Amino acid sequence: MGHEFPAEQLKDQLHPPDDEPEVLLWKGGYSGRAMYGSWMVALLFSSIVAAVCLGVLNKLPLPQRLLLFVLISSTVWISLGLLLMYRKLSVRYELTTQRFVHKAGILVRRTDRIELLDVDDVTFLQSIIQRLFGVGTIRIESSDRTHPQLDLIGIADVENVYNTIDDARRRERRRRGLHIENI
Repeated sequence: MGHEFPAEQLKDQLHPPDDEPEVLLWKGGYSGRAMYGSWMVALLFSSIVAAVCLGVLNKLPLPQRLLLFVLISSTVWISLGLLLMYRKLSVRYELTTQRFVHKAGILVRRTDRIELLDVDDVTFLQSIIQRLFGVGTIRIESSDRTHPQLDLIGIADVENVYNTIDDARRRERRRRGLHIENI
């Protein structure tokens, strides 16, 4: 036990035992609030379609105009509903004290991890509508080969989540940097 070779001592100093437990800091996915702007546009579009079908297309009989309105409007609303369902079911994120986990897919699930030590920068973007509803997109730039740039779209409470990711990134870099300085 007391007879370690210098190479083993150096290895222990370069790669100290990671005795700090990994703690979940945040878990989330796509927020339906991110589509509020799309829902408003769909409502406006449906109103325009109703006005056109009921007013402008008066050469057609009323039942045909109503059917046309229902077909066009329901196609738009069903498409938005399916898009929302896909986004909510297909993407999950987890942030721990040491890594960021990104899970994508419905039928085939792919899980990728980005070590927080590899995260170079974190930013968030919001449109005017997104600011009204407290959602946005977080961009993580890293030296990770599979996801050098990862956009997390439709994140609720985006500023707090952004701060949580950035704070965890900075803490992990300081924690790992202390081990390197001890050599």
